[in-house]
Amino acid sequence: MSFGQAIASAFRRYIDFSGRSSRSEYWYFYLLYLIGIICLGFLDSALFPGNKWQPLSLAFALVLMLPSLALGARRLHDINRTGWWLLLWILPFIGMIIIIIWACRKGDDGENRFGTDPLSVISEEMPPSSTA
Repeated sequence: MSFGQAIASAFRRYIDFSGRSSRSEYWYFYLLYLIGIICLGFLDSALFPGNKWQPLSLAFALVLMLPSLALGARRLHDINRTGWWLLLWILPFIGMIIIIIWACRKGDDGENRFGTDPLSVISEEMPPSSTA
């Protein structure tokens, strides 16, 4: 899955907490999030010097909060865990490490209790590449 496909898929399923999402979709979305927060942080400090709230970064984070939760739940579904495991973020350091390790794991091959393998669906949708 390319960067564009991953971002489009994440926004198409904006509030969809069911199904599964691949590692590439998850990590490309968070790459977009990180780039956006960094760029808007610079813009905030240029436009609003001395403002600790950074309004543009805050607005960006709030807009992406719901899709990031939905994507996180779908990513956990891909490794056959419920989305409720996202509550581990509440634990200061250990929870974050566990979630990151799980997000890096390869998803279950084939079907699991949350649906079909998202990578098999992608490979079926993409036309075969021609080598010339």
